[in-house]
Amino acid sequence: MTTPVPVPASPAPPPSPTPASPCRVVLADDHAVVREGLKALVDAQPDLRVVGEAADGPAAWRLACALRPDVLVVDLSMPGLGGTEVAARVRADAPEVRVLALTVHEEPVYVTALLRAGAAGYVLKRAAPADLVRAIRTVVAGGTYLDPGVAAQVVAGYLTPAALPEGPAAALSEREADVVRRIALGYSNKEIAAALGLSVKTVETYKARVGEKLGLRSRVDLVRYANQQGWLEDR
Repeated sequence: MTTPVPVPASPAPPPSPTPASPCRVVLADDHAVVREGLKALVDAQPDLRVVGEAADGPAAWRLACALRPDVLVVDLSMPGLGGTEVAARVRADAPEVRVLALTVHEEPVYVTALLRAGAAGYVLKRAAPADLVRAIRTVVAGGTYLDPGVAAQVVAGYLTPAALPEGPAAALSEREADVVRRIALGYSNKEIAAALGLSVKTVETYKARVGEKLGLRSRVDLVRYANQQGWLEDR
């Protein structure tokens, strides 16, 4: 009788590689429709996942600190805390979280203020969806992303900075300086009034006085001035 020859067992197939964990994203915008659109876009990417949403600045800051996502996408104009202030607080309290600003504001002074506050990127809301996805991936990888729509203006601003009054900060009262600083950080007149215990009309009066003293009329001029004074740095 023929003895059967044992057939060697087939080697077990190598285990399938474990896919890398998707990058974790928190979205902060005060418009629910915008957040829904952003969430659908981000979650459609195999390497990205939305893990939290915020409708105001304080909530964005708290979520960034609690969840420690890879990136916080935040609007510049947010209730409670503006995007610049959120970026500064996240840099101080959760420095590993990369902050990406998504905004309609194209003025270079806002870009500069946000970058100095600690943001890693700046994207315009009119950008193509693919550009936002590219920006998220860029900042998560440790890079800095500037929307092409503002990059050239920012560079031009550094090469030929706009003329501003030299050294007039001493001409402002402490309260006037507080108002300018909060305007530059994106607070509305109503929010400034609540924070300083003033009426909205009084805040508007302070703002008008500053304009007369410094010859600065627009919000952009005030942001540029605050930035020049270093009031938006090291917060």
